[in-house]
Amino acid sequence: MIILVLSDLHLGKGKFLKNGQLNLLEDFLEDEKFFDFCDYYSKGDYEKEEVHLVLNGDILNLIQIDVDGVFTNIIDDTVTVRAIDAIVKGHPKFFEGLRRFLKIPGKKVTYVIGNHDSGMAFREAQQALRRYVGEEIEFCFEVNLCGVHIEHGHRFEVINTVPSDKYFMEGPNGKMILNLPWGTLFCINLLPILRKDRPNIDKVRPLGSYVRWCFFYDFAFFLKMSKIVLRYLFQSNFDEYIKQNRNFKTTLSILKQITIYPLYGKKAKGILKRHPEIHTVVMGHTHVQEWLRFPENKYYFNTGTWNTIPHLDAGQMEASTRFTYVQIKVDKEKRSLLTGTMNLWQGTWKPYREEVSAV
Repeated sequence: MIILVLSDLHLGKGKFLKNGQLNLLEDFLEDEKFFDFCDYYSKGDYEKEEVHLVLNGDILNLIQIDVDGVFTNIIDDTVTVRAIDAIVKGHPKFFEGLRRFLKIPGKKVTYVIGNHDSGMAFREAQQALRRYVGEEIEFCFEVNLCGVHIEHGHRFEVINTVPSDKYFMEGPNGKMILNLPWGTLFCINLLPILRKDRPNIDKVRPLGSYVRWCFFYDFAFFLKMSKIVLRYLFQSNFDEYIKQNRNFKTTLSILKQITIYPLYGKKAKGILKRHPEIHTVVMGHTHVQEWLRFPENKYYFNTGTWNTIPHLDAGQMEASTRFTYVQIKVDKEKRSLLTGTMNLWQGTWKPYREEVSAV
């Protein structure tokens, strides 16, 4: 069986808004490439192969989709379904690719839920997406396929997760809504405001360097950003649906974590140590392509992102877009790893280039 894993596509409402203006909140512009990707693994050498495509979280950017022009942190199943409808309308080619892939015998898709698409936990949201791509798509928070452990990775950051038994909470009129973590609330309530002035603010790596750069070279925006963030931290004390996640310790964690560049190699090592039957761990979330080899032929991959990433590192003073994904071949009977590669998708002419190989 061949397992394909990609993550962090962040589909929004499309490149253009209804009025024809450029959508500054849209991160994904590679619908044709994704369509070709699905098509490539549906035919030719892969037509008769069992291929399992895992969409490893943050595929849909549900938390940055406005409802009638308003960004809300009161997210129920109805709001989520409307967001899905808007995203599908803005990316018809993307979902056509998924739909065609699922129709081919031996092809399967699993959607792992991340922090930007936490609303996919609603049953109604899952039913909505199935109507667009097919009933066969499955949903989960993590999946183990023949010794390959796949999860998005956001649960390792205090600002991006809530306890599983508190995933939902009672909202207005007794309807269940998402109990959103601090990082998600930050994205909903602050990023749309900040991105109007600096569209790439949430993409710059490392973010801490960008904040320092603003202090020295863009001080007016630094003051505006600081004012917006501090005002939000204060006002959130009094919001009925936010304050339960609000405390001084969490605030310090936010201020620290939004300026660092997380790597999950140690987390993957811990998973491998606790679960001897697992030979490969795959995560996303960090937007950083990563590959590590551990003793006893065990591996960790991070798939990175297909979004453009502006860099402020001395060695990478330019924006980069890399269409990375992980391709793993396993023996289903022995639950063992045959090959594992980090690939760079290039298109139908020369489909991909192997960046690293695990075997």
